[in-house]
Amino acid sequence: MDTTPFDALLLVSFGGPEHPDDVVPFLENVTAGRGIPRERLEEVGEHYFLFGGKSPINQLNLELLDAMRKDFSDHGVDLPIYWGNRNWDPYLRDAAQQMAADGVKRAACFVTSAYSSYSGCRQYRENLHDAVSGFDIQLSRLRHYFNHPGFVGPFTEATAEALSAAPDGTHVIFVTHSIPESMNIASGGPGREMYVRQHRSAAAAVAQGAGAESWSLAFCSRSGSPHVPWLEPDINDHLRELHESGVESVVVVPIGFISDHMEVIYDLDTEAKMTADGLELDYIRVDTPGAHPDFVSMVRNLLLERAAVERGEAYERSSVGDLGPSHDVCPSDCCLNPRSPLPTIS
Repeated sequence: MDTTPFDALLLVSFGGPEHPDDVVPFLENVTAGRGIPRERLEEVGEHYFLFGGKSPINQLNLELLDAMRKDFSDHGVDLPIYWGNRNWDPYLRDAAQQMAADGVKRAACFVTSAYSSYSGCRQYRENLHDAVSGFDIQLSRLRHYFNHPGFVGPFTEATAEALSAAPDGTHVIFVTHSIPESMNIASGGPGREMYVRQHRSAAAAVAQGAGAESWSLAFCSRSGSPHVPWLEPDINDHLRELHESGVESVVVVPIGFISDHMEVIYDLDTEAKMTADGLELDYIRVDTPGAHPDFVSMVRNLLLERAAVERGEAYERSSVGDLGPSHDVCPSDCCLNPRSPLPTIS
């Protein structure tokens, strides 16, 4: 349980509004620099207002934080855990300020995004770089865990349970957040398209483990200009296509998300469920990992793994599927911003 050289762990997440008055300012933070009109932000904000103007993500992060602290205590890992968000309170800068006040010098960062892409990895790294500016703190992002047993296992368990209660011939749809095609192409490095490749690898592992007869990958939460190509098919369009091909029952697996935040409870539980009901499709949405014990213990294992790497020691790197463990340190050309493809952080 040696965590040296780290003296803290930082839980890094997206953030979300707590009250109706927070919604538009939160969305302005998310879309800063993109020139999106306020009217469009207010339109997107209606998703949040359906749930009282509050995103579930902060409460889910608190539950994960509590589970991580208990797991550390139960396994003799004597390391404080902090929490900071990209887009809402508690902000990363506030977390960095608290760590500096507490004397933290070297922190590992667990990001609640499992896959490679600019918005899912490099942008967080840029945010972390800015957050510790002026503080004597060194940060190290823990590796991607899209194919770690602690991430894949809970999805496999939930999918197998859903299929056991579903009719024969049920089709499994794995769903993740859509991103611009240019961002996918740059993910993992120019032309590597690791965002889609990693999702397909994780989905294949879950499908095989759960005994799925057939499966596909779809996307949700597209935003931005309709003239910019984004990854498709949209989950709603895909449901219609499957219905036309004779599919009568689907199990939906939110493989791109670690917890049931807004993209899950609105895009899947509300909008896609409404589409399925209109088509008279049987529709089951499985749980995300959340604070599943295997997922929580994965965080500890990733921390110990990276600590050993930093000390120059051997440590078993767990993964499933065909892509193998992800790199520990991102290459300089990894997941460049397709709108500004220049390295901004080492």
